[in-house]
Amino acid sequence: MRLWHKDLIPYLPDKQLISQWRECCAIAGNIAKFGSPHHLLVNKIMDYPIDHFYSYTFLVLEQMNARGFAVNPKSFQNFEIRMINFLGRTPESMVPVNDIFKGWHNGWYFIQCIMNLMEKHDCGGVSDEDWCTLNDFWVNYKGAE
Repeated sequence: MRLWHKDLIPYLPDKQLISQWRECCAIAGNIAKFGSPHHLLVNKIMDYPIDHFYSYTFLVLEQMNARGFAVNPKSFQNFEIRMINFLGRTPESMVPVNDIFKGWHNGWYFIQCIMNLMEKHDCGGVSDEDWCTLNDFWVNYKGAE
């Protein structure tokens, strides 16, 4: 499990973006069932108000919609139910993008995610075209603290 750095969401290859939606659903399921994601790479979400995770998930959904991917309404409904079951309510507000997971989704985490994507490219899991897009973004990136 991995939550890609929030600033990478618009630049992720389609395969990673779709997989990120699945990850968010799995994380929501684990939180609802166990009270935590129970995974080393994403347990940090519990250090933040759950609204951060909810807002992050909507970043993923917005990007999927922008690319024309249809999200199964049942899978979205299950995500919402899991969040409500955990919180006892719907999240109160959306967190501004720049504040989502602030402190965790920082410059260091951005580099970790880029290196992971570079490795995927080197092993044939990310196309040359997608890697060029990611690399161009990385070279010009000035966002994370």
